Amino acid sequence: MNNTYYDTVDLLEKMEVDRDYILGWMGGFLGSPPREEQRATDAYAAGYEDGRNHTTASAENFKN
Repeated sequence: MNNTYYDTVDLLEKMEVDRDYILGWMGGFLGSPPREEQRATDAYAAGYEDGRNHTTASAENFKN
């Protein structure tokens, strides 16, 4: 795996982005199935979508 995954997760953690966003981003980036609807938060859904698109466009909206 290239460093994009690790570098982006490190950046998101340093930005103090919501943990659900980070978990969603990781799942989307790796192509994992999304969480069940009742367990998915707005932060997770945004992170998952950004991860699928290999971007962090919504990360600023979910800073702690």
